[in-house]
Amino acid sequence: MKTTKDNHQALHSVQPAVNGLAAKGAAVKVLNLYAGIGGNRKLWTNVEVTAVEIKKEVADVYQDIFPNDKVIVGDAHKYLLEHYSEFDFIWASPPCPTHSRINHSRTRKPDYPDMKLYAEIIFLKQWFDGKFVVENVIPYYTPLIAGHIIDRHIFWSNFQLGYFEPSQKAEIRMQGDRHPIAYFEKIFGFDLSKYKLSDRRQKLQNCVHPETGEYIMNCAKNIITKQNAKQHELV
Repeated sequence: MKTTKDNHQALHSVQPAVNGLAAKGAAVKVLNLYAGIGGNRKLWTNVEVTAVEIKKEVADVYQDIFPNDKVIVGDAHKYLLEHYSEFDFIWASPPCPTHSRINHSRTRKPDYPDMKLYAEIIFLKQWFDGKFVVENVIPYYTPLIAGHIIDRHIFWSNFQLGYFEPSQKAEIRMQGDRHPIAYFEKIFGFDLSKYKLSDRRQKLQNCVHPETGEYIMNCAKNIITKQNAKQHELV
């Protein structure tokens, strides 16, 4: 594995952790797996992010957009197993095509759903002491583990998410090829025109809406802050 920049900019300094969680007021240490171009990450603040993306051309775009993040080009599934204990919050967005309602049609050949999705949910529930979210598309089958639906996504987490609706709903933005790429760039707040990406439209449509990512992060950070406040009082 390697970073997309040998000399990436220094990350935000953090205070000592408390039982694996960031100390009150410190930047939250985040592992952003299957990062893509960073739709979910776009509006996060006061975070120290390590992002893992297997496609170098995509990882390079992410690094350019988020120069202070540490970006790893490699296998997110493997990285999670080896480094999960180093973070306060983990976001994972495993590949979705084998679970997608759109792809699961009569024109698609029979295929096994990729069970890495559920392996990561179970692993995080069992072993991770911090807060986590695993995100995917709403599947064509009844989910094997109950999740929480926001917009066109389903989320599995170990904290309460509640109700949230981004300002630009999926039903509006997912009307297919009738919209130019510039439309999707406006919706998500990215300008990808200067990058040599193989499929800019698909990279954008794969994004979690930044407002959704911000909402979920704020839910997690609020819990982490309250937990640490209580822990500090006990010290």
